[in-house]
Amino acid sequence: MADPPPPQWVLDLSSPPTAKSKSTSIPDPPGFTAAASGNKKQQSSSKTATVRAPPTTEEMDILKLKKAWEVALAPVKQLPMTAIMMYMSGNSLQIFSIMMVVMAFKNPFMGLMATNQAFEKFESPGTKAQLLMVKAVYVAMQILALALGVWKVNGMGLLPTTRSDWLAWETRRVPMEAAIPAF
Repeated sequence: MADPPPPQWVLDLSSPPTAKSKSTSIPDPPGFTAAASGNKKQQSSSKTATVRAPPTTEEMDILKLKKAWEVALAPVKQLPMTAIMMYMSGNSLQIFSIMMVVMAFKNPFMGLMATNQAFEKFESPGTKAQLLMVKAVYVAMQILALALGVWKVNGMGLLPTTRSDWLAWETRRVPMEAAIPAF
């Protein structure tokens, strides 16, 4: 008895499809290396085209400033998520809401303390004057995050904002007259 022929999909797997011819009217996408296609003529021309000139100091300063602005605005990107988490945790004194309040104060304080460390990698003689504004925005964003923590503490009733919170320091009023019931 002869073995039955293998199914068509087995034959398709054993012989890969032939490569389609490349149209020369369509340029290669940026970053494409011709080494993957195996075309020797394009390989030799692409080696000369891949050599990049090193960036100038002005270009590096612009790039450093862009990255510094990303770092400065990062705390504001976390605020919506933090606000939603605080709202969802409720105003009662539970372990989850207390942890949220601790994190709401700890992260901005740590960010304020490490302001110079956060921006030291972006400092250069060309960016030193411009980084002052970036650092000011970073500090403002951290203060905004602290304000969110203060809002949560106020919502929990832990801030002494009402008159009844200060009764221990008020003097007792002396009545001008007293009414005595006559039975």
